Amino acid sequence: MTDFPDLSCAQFRKSSYSGATNDNCVEVATNLPGMVAVRDSKDRSGPVLAFTPSEWSAFITGVKNGDFDI
Repeated sequence: MTDFPDLSCAQFRKSSYSGATNDNCVEVATNLPGMVAVRDSKDRSGPVLAFTPSEWSAFITGVKNGDFDI
């Protein structure tokens, strides 16, 4: 059986770049010990992706460096 992390204390936030009316984005919770949680803002009760802080940091660095630009 897989243990699922307790997300009851997760404080999700959207990027300020997404605007007040844009629901087509992701929300991130960085207040959980040893984990960064990511969810779809349109489906807040849906699935959550979980990353270690170092994985999340590497992803953000890649985004800023244009590593995922097409």
